Amino acid sequence: MRSLRFLVPGTSGRYRCGGLLVEQQTARLLSELVPTALVTYRQREQGLPFLDDLLQAEPPGSAAAEQALWIVSWGFEVPRQLRALRGRPVAYHAHSSGYGFRLPPGVPVLAVSRNTLGYWGQWASRNPLFLVPNALEERWRARGDRPGNLGAEPAPGGRSIDVLVQQRKCSAYVLERLVPALRARGLTVVVQDGWVDDLVDLFNSARVVLYDSADHWRCSGVSEGFGLPPLEALACGCVLFSSFNHALADTLDPGAMAHQIGAGTLAADVERIVAAVADPAAWLPPPRRLEELLEELSEPRLRERWRQALQAINAHLDRLQAGEASLRAPSLLALRARRWRQRLSKRLPAGLARHLA
Repeated sequence: MRSLRFLVPGTSGRYRCGGLLVEQQTARLLSELVPTALVTYRQREQGLPFLDDLLQAEPPGSAAAEQALWIVSWGFEVPRQLRALRGRPVAYHAHSSGYGFRLPPGVPVLAVSRNTLGYWGQWASRNPLFLVPNALEERWRARGDRPGNLGAEPAPGGRSIDVLVQQRKCSAYVLERLVPALRARGLTVVVQDGWVDDLVDLFNSARVVLYDSADHWRCSGVSEGFGLPPLEALACGCVLFSSFNHALADTLDPGAMAHQIGAGTLAADVERIVAAVADPAAWLPPPRRLEELLEELSEPRLRERWRQALQAINAHLDRLQAGEASLRAPSLLALRARRWRQRLSKRLPAGLARHLA
């Protein structure tokens, strides 16, 4: 298989985010299958290749250019990256959806969620499509203090936090209304903001975790690409109250794996969360179902999904390089024109209808 190059703007400073961590984790896992590298395109960094340097050293059509598969992922910058990599093997690692661009024919899509897969199944229906969910890092599965996990590492102080909220992406409703209401009921509520050395230990310290990202993504105009924090909470044995927007609905369902945040009224939320703090076991998901989900999202399973996808992508790229033409989905204008002709033909005499068709 072709070697892999994951294109990222940088790996430090303002570029550190969930999307970068996913690309780094994926590159690390796939390095066990094929030679894999991170390539930066905005910030030069010691020890990492830089996009402009590689493009200059490997002109399109050269043997070196054909031997590497580029993986692009950075949202609004994907169209520019695809133009820069024109004539080279490239695939799109699709996290969020809704950026508004359209993919060229033949560019494979590696979707991290069924929500994103469905989006590109609609707007790139003739491109090769693959589902490669993000993986939980092994530390969450190994150390999470959930029922039945023999390797669990309970927090030294036990579950001293009644309710944990991560401030990033959290709604104003949770921060400004629900948190004060829960504190007024005597609950210990921690709003985490900033760097934490050991997130597993933090989650193992909490009985209930609140995650409400719907407002954040509605304002951003793009989707929740995958939603790892809710799964991390479940892996640590926390009762999860969450929104169910976008990819969160891939793995969470109301009343089973998680419970809806903002379910009608503030009083209803407060009463349910207070009850979950008092008796977490009654609100946790079925252990067997949770373990099956965590196994499906494990790093070995992700590596195998990528292996299968890469085999298919390499075969697809070989066919394109041999001169085969990519299928093209019809434009929206062409689809509407065809529907108009079909409707009109039903109202015309048979002979004239055949001429119109």
